[in-house]
Amino acid sequence: MKSYKRLFQRAIAAAPERLHFAAHSHHLWPDASYVGQLAAWEDGVRLADRKWERVMGEIWPAAQEHVAAELGLPDPSTLVFAPNTHELLLRVVSALHRRPLRILTSDGEFHSFRRQSARWEEAGSAVVERVPLERFVETAQRGEHDLIFVSHVQFGTGHVFQGIAELATLARPDGPWVVIDGYHGFMALPADLSAVADRVFYLAGGYKYAMAGEGCAFLHAPPGFGPRPEITGWYAEFDDLSLPPGSIGYAPDARRFLGATFDPSGIYRFVAVRDMLRQEGLATPEIAAHAGALRAALLEQLPLEAELLNPGSPARFLALRSPEAARWKTRLEAEDVIVDVRGDVLRIGFGLYQDGRDLEGLIGALRRL
Repeated sequence: MKSYKRLFQRAIAAAPERLHFAAHSHHLWPDASYVGQLAAWEDGVRLADRKWERVMGEIWPAAQEHVAAELGLPDPSTLVFAPNTHELLLRVVSALHRRPLRILTSDGEFHSFRRQSARWEEAGSAVVERVPLERFVETAQRGEHDLIFVSHVQFGTGHVFQGIAELATLARPDGPWVVIDGYHGFMALPADLSAVADRVFYLAGGYKYAMAGEGCAFLHAPPGFGPRPEITGWYAEFDDLSLPPGSIGYAPDARRFLGATFDPSGIYRFVAVRDMLRQEGLATPEIAAHAGALRAALLEQLPLEAELLNPGSPARFLALRSPEAARWKTRLEAEDVIVDVRGDVLRIGFGLYQDGRDLEGLIGALRRL
């Protein structure tokens, strides 16, 4: 099995005894991200006030091009960046003016949307219907919802949603809107949105498989959907000279979902990592194949008695259900073997920085349980 540890020397040297199998949670950063972080700092002190010309004129468009290439998006200007997906979600929902908002979502969404939708429900701002993935498209086709929100890959189980194209046929600028949470899919498995780019929103970011860390979330916003978000910052303003004095203008592209001043270092890191991957000839299919080989090898020798929730899934982690999950995680952590737990599900995630020796160490630790 080929090793790519040379691309992650700083992260490995920071904790050389650690076996990190939580790439699905907090992916280790490659050395290229350090170069990007330094570039952000150096531009800040060298250019001072003028750094925004470089950020918005060079770094931002480069990041847009990388995301568009990854997802098959025909127009990079449909992409906007923010510190996290939650604030992008709030701006999207603020552009839907019906209240209470009728929301359809799955019963396995990440805590951020689960919590926010529950609070909207509690406040009377939304009526939320939560259904399993296997009934999701059928329920959406009833036409009773304003917002349809679902993860491409479920964070807890690794189940992959296959109905994006069907949902896209339902989407209209006046509603319903379809929002795909792509965080566990982006750069984990190949994705082509070219056929649905004009009808669905897509949220993801750099924290996981993009290997760039926090601060680089993004939204793909289809043209004509939500031209005037109610939650808005001054970066979203577009100087339209035809507007009467005092009017609130918006950018004509995805920048309409911008907020205010932000830390651009995450975007620098993302661009640096993507540039490195391009130079190395490592696209998502090659990275997924490396992770898939690790996953398959572990499954052949897995010494735990647990229910595998995602057999055959292309998700980049194993989801193992057991009442012992939390205890296993604690005992592994005591040996500096890093995995994570969601309820009674132990998750073991795979990344480019692991190789055959790491896998042997993990299997040994699992046997000691």
